[in-house]
Amino acid sequence: MSKKRIYEIAKDYSISSNALLNILKELGFEPKSHMSVAGDDMLGAIKKKFEAEKEAAKKDIEQRKKPKIAVPPTGGGAALEAPRPEEGFDERLARLSAALKKHDKRRKKFDKRKKGKDAHQVDRKAVVKSFKATMATLGGVKRTKKYKRRFKDGATVEIPEDNLIEVNEFMTVAELARTMEMKPAELIAVCFRLGMMASINQRLDLETIETLALECGYGIKEKEEIGLEAREDEIEENLTHRAPVVTVMGHVDHGKTSLLDYIRKTNVAAGEAGAITQHIGAYEVALPSGSITFIDTPGHEAFTAMRARGAQITDIVVLVVAADDAVMPQTVEAIDHARAAEVPIIVAINKMDKPTANADMIRQQLSKYNLLPEEWGGKTIMVEVSAKTGKGIDRLLEMILLQAELLDLRADALIRGQGVIVEAKLERGRGPVSTVIIQKGTMEIGDPIVAGTFSGRVRVLLSDLDEQLTEVGPSTPVRVIGLGGVPQAGDTFMVVRDDQEAREISLKRMQVKREQEIRRGFGRATLEGIYEQIREGRLKELRLIIKADVDGSAEVLSETLSKISSVEARTIIIHKGVGAISESDVLLAAASNAIIIGFNVSPDGRARETAAREKIDIKQYSIIYDVENAVRKALEGLLSPDIKEEFGGVAEVREIFKVPKVGTVAGCIVKDGIVRRTDKVHIVRDGRVIYTGNLSSLKRFKDDAREVQSGYECGIAVENYNDIKIGDAIEVFHLVETAKKLE
Repeated sequence: MSKKRIYEIAKDYSISSNALLNILKELGFEPKSHMSVAGDDMLGAIKKKFEAEKEAAKKDIEQRKKPKIAVPPTGGGAALEAPRPEEGFDERLARLSAALKKHDKRRKKFDKRKKGKDAHQVDRKAVVKSFKATMATLGGVKRTKKYKRRFKDGATVEIPEDNLIEVNEFMTVAELARTMEMKPAELIAVCFRLGMMASINQRLDLETIETLALECGYGIKEKEEIGLEAREDEIEENLTHRAPVVTVMGHVDHGKTSLLDYIRKTNVAAGEAGAITQHIGAYEVALPSGSITFIDTPGHEAFTAMRARGAQITDIVVLVVAADDAVMPQTVEAIDHARAAEVPIIVAINKMDKPTANADMIRQQLSKYNLLPEEWGGKTIMVEVSAKTGKGIDRLLEMILLQAELLDLRADALIRGQGVIVEAKLERGRGPVSTVIIQKGTMEIGDPIVAGTFSGRVRVLLSDLDEQLTEVGPSTPVRVIGLGGVPQAGDTFMVVRDDQEAREISLKRMQVKREQEIRRGFGRATLEGIYEQIREGRLKELRLIIKADVDGSAEVLSETLSKISSVEARTIIIHKGVGAISESDVLLAAASNAIIIGFNVSPDGRARETAAREKIDIKQYSIIYDVENAVRKALEGLLSPDIKEEFGGVAEVREIFKVPKVGTVAGCIVKDGIVRRTDKVHIVRDGRVIYTGNLSSLKRFKDDAREVQSGYECGIAVENYNDIKIGDAIEVFHLVETAKKLE
């Protein structure tokens, strides 16, 4: 059999594309649209389905009597009748299709005689609706649900569920027209009628898509993510037990990684800069009573986004709190993340080997956050442990497995693998390497895969101990080599049917991402926007390019540094990426007047030469909060200092002298403080400042003086001001500059 597209097959059987798509879904196929290509298995199933329908229609044709469904022939429309008892399945389809075509011919003649537009539009929609309703009855299904849309002005519109279409943002006009089974030219005409200029390949935002769909009688349903329809659903009968995925959370230096080190008999923290975990690590621990997958998240406050991502893919959270410390801000954040993910929390009270350990105090503090221990009548499991001596570790693992048993964690290992990217980076000699937690299904060597905007084929699977694997199942952490680029941490990861499908999904996601970036950078001009741009023209900017060893660090750096700002100065992230600092990064910095931040990466030879030639500043760091402090200080240097007036003294004018070539000189007595030659002055008359300026001369008798103390007489001349009168007060002050600090 030759391969055809869905809409071509629908024409062969004289039915609509939507009707055929519904039939295919009933047969267990999941085509993406009427433009999808049907394989031999799909063609065979369609043929078998229609042959079976034909035979069934012949047998019970006399028993199935349906009420007449008719549309008044307004504007020359043809009435569509219910199936006739003597007709077969094919005859009914042919008659309904012919009636619709006949209506179209009559409508054209009718339009020439009648000028009103509403007549043929309403009639056409009524006939199409009747046709679709009749087609729905052929499958024995009658949908009655409606799509409701409420607008800001309070108006509502209801659309039948039959006319509900799935869309994604930034579809082109042509793609939207195909989805609604219209010609692109017809949809462009609708755009013109609504006052929008559009071309066939123009991409539309979601609001415009909804407006056009409603105008054409359709409701919209936004797809969760492009390509997710390619995932396989789990089958209830195939569900089997899987290991729990446990995320270890807590405050910095409370012993999270040390706890995992004892369990894994390794020393991860020693390899991290500053002995602080900078990355998310995923490890599998095999125990006699079962396996556990651990995810170690950093504890410093700059890694909030990392901890949030860890909580979203976990089954159980182990909250580590040091017994010799207290419940800290990051401990509370970890509790919030775990609750947002709706997962159970097990508390590990660590450092019980310390002489200052006080487990009861920790229990009391945690009870304020609704974590009441079991021994106090609550539901939270709390275990006293020591990552140094190993005390309580076995009981902690036992409690984790017990909690997992209560959760009854199951997954279907027979479907195509699906999971989440935990971390991703570029490795020398290996290329993009992604750490993945497989949540359901199985992944094997050679499988076509998609993660974020990148596609590829699995070339190598590595365990957390660097052992090569041939396949991995649910709840297994694995490093995957084979993707065409470095995905973002948190992206969905899935195995698809073939390379073509992987490339199609990747391309569509890339187009949408590119469109989002363009729309964010070049929005339409408005009066408010223009005013905002004028106002922001006064801002001072510190432009940054971030390169890190892994995507998670790049993401957190970007989020952390972009928050460092004030009303007067701000940071702008020009670009962030993974891998060594390249020549293109330096050229981008030169064009953007930016500074390059390298986190655990170095510039290559060409980049160093170009940076020296272009005088581009490259800063390298290995601890994230060092970057934050450095950028904060740099940004504070851009702030204009706070300038305050500091009172120096005040002199009272007793006499006025007119001196040739000098002007007016005031004979004064210093009443308070000290008057200095370098000071600025306020001329005060009747309690009101009438002039502010500089001293032009200060004399004691006939001699110039640098300063005059309180109680002494002096002569004062004010620069560019001669209207001094007896009784005026001359207040002297000097300006003090104070460097601003970011809040």
